[in-house]
Amino acid sequence: MLPVASVKARTSPSSAGPAKRARPAAEKSVVQMVSVAELPTRSGTFRAVAFAPDALGNEHLAIVRGQVRGVRGVALRIHSECLTGDVLGSLRCDCRDQLHASLEALGQMSSGVLLYMRQEGRGIGLTNKIRAYALQDRGHDTVEANHLLGFGDDERDYAVAADMLRALGVHSVQLMTNNPRKIAGLREHDIEVVGRTPVVTPVNRFNAGYLLAKQKRSGHWLSIHELVQPASQPAAGTDAAGEGEPQRVSAAQGG
Repeated sequence: MLPVASVKARTSPSSAGPAKRARPAAEKSVVQMVSVAELPTRSGTFRAVAFAPDALGNEHLAIVRGQVRGVRGVALRIHSECLTGDVLGSLRCDCRDQLHASLEALGQMSSGVLLYMRQEGRGIGLTNKIRAYALQDRGHDTVEANHLLGFGDDERDYAVAADMLRALGVHSVQLMTNNPRKIAGLREHDIEVVGRTPVVTPVNRFNAGYLLAKQKRSGHWLSIHELVQPASQPAAGTDAAGEGEPQRVSAAQGG
């Protein structure tokens, strides 16, 4: 049995995670822009803006469309890294769908920004995310799994994202999100959020329970109208999706 309970010591984990300290405006930025390069993609032409590692050693990336410096209400998506979803195409989450939908939307605009943040597993890291998946395989939802590991349901902090935006000359955004904590997190660090654009993605039988937990327990704006029975976990060595494509259900998210 995996030693999951001793990963992080916290006697009474909070569903909101530990309180984040707002940094004084005069405090030095934690990130620094180091390089810019053209980035042609299937969704359009962007600029990749690289930043020096933050205090935790993480390297973050800004994907910029058009001219954003000094513009009010810049379209913005803050996307947290998800190796299993973004790269491997995991069906347990909606991360890859959200990333692609956001890039497609930004590619149709004259300007906008996507911040790709190295905050795997809502801030708990890749190894702990897999531990959380193992707990979910035993019947716990995504929030319960985090708590059993000693984490809040969302450990992300938006100080670095706010610093990246200021380095780009962006102080006012139209945020592409279904997560109210992202709005609060940016405002806490003095970024104006003038409005919200929902990110609408499909639901499948493998991520239905995960999305429902985010809606009911974490307050995400996901108006899921129809859910299938969550898929039972496959035995080792079998196709995770069974025969053919995963069953998708009609859903409206971002309400």
